[in-house]
Parts: sequence; structure tokens; C-alpha cells
Amino acid sequence: MAMFLIRRIGHGILVLWLISIAVFGLFFVAPSNVAQTLAGRQATPETIALIKHRLGLDLPVWKQYLHFLGNALKGNLGYDYYHQVPVTKIIAQALPITVSLALGAAVLWLLLGVFNGVISATHPRSLADRGLTLFALFFYSFPSFLLGLLLLYFLYFRLTLAGFNWFPAGGYSPIAGGVGPWFQHLVLPWIALALLLAATYTRLTRGSMLDVLGEDYIRTARSKGIRESRVVVVHGLRSALTPVITQFGIDLGQLIGGVVVTETVFSLPGLGQTAVVAINQQDLPVIIGIVLFASAAVVVANILVDIGYAVLDPRVRLH
Repeated sequence: MAMFLIRRIGHGILVLWLISIAVFGLFFVAPSNVAQTLAGRQATPETIALIKHRLGLDLPVWKQYLHFLGNALKGNLGYDYYHQVPVTKIIAQALPITVSLALGAAVLWLLLGVFNGVISATHPRSLADRGLTLFALFFYSFPSFLLGLLLLYFLYFRLTLAGFNWFPAGGYSPIAGGVGPWFQHLVLPWIALALLLAATYTRLTRGSMLDVLGEDYIRTARSKGIRESRVVVVHGLRSALTPVITQFGIDLGQLIGGVVVTETVFSLPGLGQTAVVAINQQDLPVIIGIVLFASAAVVVANILVDIGYAVLDPRVRLH
């Protein structure tokens, strides 16, 4: 197990190093005037000169890269000259919102997707199976922004007109201000995100469960008289969850890096909306910081998935 973990962490570090080279090449080597680009269009000559001095842009490229990499390893993702604050401060302000959105939605879509997949697989070609398959295909093909707007229209606008102010129009309330308002502001984004992603997990769980339930050891367990619920949950679902866990890690890692569409529709100032604003303002230090953070989130999530994968299926530790 230790060698397996070392290999996976080593692969993750290699991926992050390659990403740092790509980001450095894209943002520091390709532009003709890096300091002007980082400072923004309204920067003064003094600000541009200060940026050149801080970033060591008069040094050879390889020294610039080592300076960039060293700062990133220390947690210094640069300085946002547009808002006059460190980039890490902007990420720290937006991250709790994105994490709240991603984790809450993850719980919903995982429970909904796995439950629906198990029901479909244990009742193949039944009315329930066909209905859940239709449910999955419907939401799988639904544009995320349209689902968000429909939820806002029916559950905020129409209910408010009817005198039921159950859901806000958007925005975010920190959990420090009370669990109730925090939950109230996030429940619609959670539902929007969970319905879209649960469709994928329903299909994954169903396909994997159908394969597993046809294995010899499942027939052996049934022939011993073990209860059907125990055969399905303990013997079948555990083996069937490995592709689900893999997909879960990838999805969660990507969402931690920013849920652009959902955050924009529901006016949540998370990492996704912050990235969109930074792109519109050509605020490159913030874009670079979010790209590096999002990449690290995906890599860490995949390492955690590999560990969970090895726990569920010990055979993967041998490869």
C-alpha cells in the first residue's frame, strides 16, 4: 500500500510540475510585455516598473521560472494589481462558497445517482428501470444554465408571487451568519447541480451493477441462502462502486476549481464567477492563481480517488 501511495503522489507531483511549465509559458513567455499585461490597461509606468522588479523579468527565462515555481510552492500565487490585494486573499474569499456548493451538491448527486442505479440494475427492463433511465437521459441532456433558470422561475419567482418566500433569488450567506440562511441560499444551486450530475452516476452504477450481479461469486452467495439485500449491497455494490468513485473524484476536483455556470446563474461569488470576472477584466494574476489552484484540486482529488479505489479493490495495488 505504501508503494502504491508513493507512486500515485509521484504522478500527481509530475502532473503539477508540467502544469506549472504550461502556465508559465502561456502567461510569462508568450506575451510581449508581461509586466504591462499583468498590471492591466490602466497601470501607471511606476506600477509596471514595480512589477518588473518583483517578478525579476529582466532575468533569464529559466531563472524567472524558478522564481515563479518557488513562490507557488510557498503559497504565493502573485499580487492582484487591479484590486491591490494578494491573489491568495481573493481565492480564500471565494473558496468557501465554491466548496459549500460542490460538497452539498456532491452528497445529493451521489445518493440520488447510486440509489437510482441500484434500483435500475436490480429490476432490469421493469417500469422503474425504464423510468429512471428516462430520468437520467432527460437531465443528462439538459443545459445547466437552463435548469438553474427554471428552478429560479418556479421555486423563487412563482412561489414568491404566491406569497411563499422560501427561496432567495440568488447570492450567498456565510455559514457564520446562521445555518438556516446558508442552507436557504444554496439549496437551489445544489439541486440544479445534483440533478445534472446524478444522471451520469445513475448510468454508471446501473451498468456496473449489472456486470457485477452476473458474476459467479454473486450466484454462489445467493445459492448459500444469503439475503438478497445483503447480496446486492455488501457483495454487489462494493465492487460496482469503483468506476463511480473514479468519476466522483474527477467531478468533485473540477467543481472545487470553480462551478462557472451554476455560480453565475445563482449569483454566487465563488471561484468560477471570480474567474469569469477576472477574464472580463483581463486580470491575469487572478486567472493564473485560479488555474494553478484548480489544477492542484483536480490532482489531489484524483490521488484521493486512487486511494479509495485501492481500498475498495485491493487488486489495483498490484499494478
